[in-house]
Amino acid sequence: MSKSALIVGTGSGISASVARKLAQRGHKLYLAARNTDKIEPLAAEVGGTVLACDAADPHSVEAMFDKLPSDETLAFALYNASARQRAPFLELDPEQVRTAIMVSGYGGFLVGFNAAKRMVPQGAGAIFFTGASASVKGYKQSAPFAMGKFALRGLAQSMARELHPQGIHVAHFVIDGGVRNPNRPERIEPADNPDSMLDPDAIAETYMNVYEQPRSVWSWEMEVRPWVESF
Repeated sequence: MSKSALIVGTGSGISASVARKLAQRGHKLYLAARNTDKIEPLAAEVGGTVLACDAADPHSVEAMFDKLPSDETLAFALYNASARQRAPFLELDPEQVRTAIMVSGYGGFLVGFNAAKRMVPQGAGAIFFTGASASVKGYKQSAPFAMGKFALRGLAQSMARELHPQGIHVAHFVIDGGVRNPNRPERIEPADNPDSMLDPDAIAETYMNVYEQPRSVWSWEMEVRPWVESF
């Protein structure tokens, strides 16, 4: 059977670079997002199929997985979605906090759960989660993001301990630094300080390195940061 890959929370940065790397390796791509219009050009580029999904809605996630053909092997699933509210702690909106935790944490569970249901009977597959600095460090005015990303990291660790012996490679990636993105020019690194931001293509290559690890040396977590980033 042909190998397929699912990316949930597809955008123009890390996930787009991962999609291109997977397409180069011959995977059939399924690209999911809440707003599908923005990912149509990427889907056309990599020959992928666009799927609409609200990652925090169990019914939406199940419907997305139901659209994956049963005659294809789901070899790879990446959860890249997140949400945040940036504000002083006493000015946080509880409903927006709830949304941030639901998307970053609960959405990761839903996608990981449904991916595992496909992969465990196969005895093979990889489920990856995109984390952030906030996965291990809670910053001021960023409590909702930290709560969601801490939850995602705990989910990945628990899944890895249980699913690695069943042939499913689960890995979490701490993206500790700003990522280059042409859609956010205000964050582009200064010309006199090259490589002070993470290159999404380099991040994607790191994902592929972990994806292609021999199972005798599977990693459950990888941390990446630009050379100028302090620990």
